[in-house]
Parts: sequence; C-alpha cells; structure tokens
Amino acid sequence: MSATPPIGACPTPASLPVGAGIGLKAQHFADARNAPTQPAFFEVHAENHLGAGGPSHRMLEWVRRDHGLSIHGVGLSIGGPGPLDREHLARIAQLVARHQPDAFSEHLAWSSHGGEFFNDLLPLPYNRATLERVCAHVVQVQDALGRAILLENPSTYVEFASSSFSEADFISEVVKRTGCGLLLDVTNFHVSCTNHARDPWACIQAMPLEAVGEIHLAGFAPDSDDAGAPLLIDAHDRAVVAEVWSLYHRVLDRIGPTPTLIEWDNDLPAYSRLLDEAAVIKRCLAPASHPQEAAA
Repeated sequence: MSATPPIGACPTPASLPVGAGIGLKAQHFADARNAPTQPAFFEVHAENHLGAGGPSHRMLEWVRRDHGLSIHGVGLSIGGPGPLDREHLARIAQLVARHQPDAFSEHLAWSSHGGEFFNDLLPLPYNRATLERVCAHVVQVQDALGRAILLENPSTYVEFASSSFSEADFISEVVKRTGCGLLLDVTNFHVSCTNHARDPWACIQAMPLEAVGEIHLAGFAPDSDDAGAPLLIDAHDRAVVAEVWSLYHRVLDRIGPTPTLIEWDNDLPAYSRLLDEAAVIKRCLAPASHPQEAAA
C-alpha cells in the first residue's frame, strides 16, 4: 500500500457504521434475518419501497431496528435537463422520514426526460450549465429530505465534447456548493477509466475524498467495442474482480476505514455468497484500521 497519510476524518452527510454492507433484496429477506452472520448495514433501492405499507416496509423496520440502513435512489434524475419530478421526490422524502436511514444517496446521472423514464443511468456533460442545474437539483433534494445526501460518481461509456470540467473537478464543485457528500463507487472508476483509457487511481485521487461517506463495490461485464477495444459494462451481476479490490485497498489506505457495500443486483446468487463477499470487505477494513500492523 501507499505510504501517503490518511486525509483525516471530516464531517460527512452519512453516519453509517464502519463495516461491510450488503444490498438487500426481498428474495433474500428470510435468509438475511436468519443468518448467523450479520453485516454492519444493509442498503435498499428507494424505488422498491415507495408503497404505503406491506412486506417491504416490514423489512425496512427490521433492518432499521438491528442494523445500519442506507437508502439508495435510482430515479430522481438529478443530472436531467428538466425539473425534478416533485411527486417522486415527495414520496422519497416520506420514505426517508419514515425509516430515518443512516444515509441517502443518488447518482450523478439522468434517467428521465419529457415525462419518459429510462431503465438506465445516463451520463451528462460536465460544463457550467450542467453544474448550475445539478447543484440546484441537489439542493432541492436536500431541502425536501431535510439532510445532506451522498452523490455517486457514475459509470460511463461515452463522453461529451461540450464538457469543460473533468469529472473530479465537476463533482468537487458540486460538493463545495451544496454541502453534499460523495458515494465513491470504486467499480465505476475502474469501468469508466477502462472505457476511456485513463488511470483509475489518478482519477480517484483527484476526487474530494474528504467528503466520502460510503463506498460501493460491484462486478462488471467485460465486452469490447466495434474497434476491439475493451468495453466494461456496470452489470452488478457477478463478484468483484482483483483489480477493483486492489483499487479499494488503495482507497482505504488514503482515507481510512469507510462503510463499504457489495452491490449485486442481477443474477442474484444465494445470500451466503453475498456474505462471502462482505467477509472480504471485513478483512480489508481490519488492516486499514491498524496501518502499523498492516505494514509490519
């Protein structure tokens, strides 16, 4: 690991317990409740829990009683060119008020336009006009929720010629202007930087790492473009690869132990497989908590 000293603790919008988290799906609820080993926290997608009641809320009540809880939004379209959907935001605010999660996060992306919703998180140009719009949207969300949020760096497959900021400079400016924090998705850096032929560690180091409140790790699907160059797809359908674990170790060395989530949203394995991945995180966090022991 690098000998660069940790940045040091700074206030963040999240208060998740430091440890390994698991993304909880309804299919795994019974197994999670009965498992002999429990993660430090669970994360759920907000849009799966917007009904008035029923099993999804009973699941969140159990999580909130016994574990840390992170709620992760996927449909606010914070980077979209149009106004936020006020009805959707109000339902998110009700969910957050009801279950009082330790953290709420959303993506630096857009997923709706002109009343149409897309089943994807789409990239945006990093320019002055987009910056003003994203900041206004983040402030609107934070005002509605009564708390600061974590903003996640996206995985991207194309870039815009109209961009005048690097991703790191753009996100740093959003954090500075709005007071939001950063959900650092290490896999997204590996995916995006491979797709755009950049050094992922250099890009991570340029981010406002003092604002990180949570880390995401996930699997991705390897592919190639029409020219035969590597193209990685942020699929969340398999285990984390060695290159991402290596980046994660370097991140921990830089910022210290941080709540970390395993995302596995497609081709779900047995719950025990997610516990195995979470156990790897625990082993990574332990030496990060004792750097002198790790270096011995």
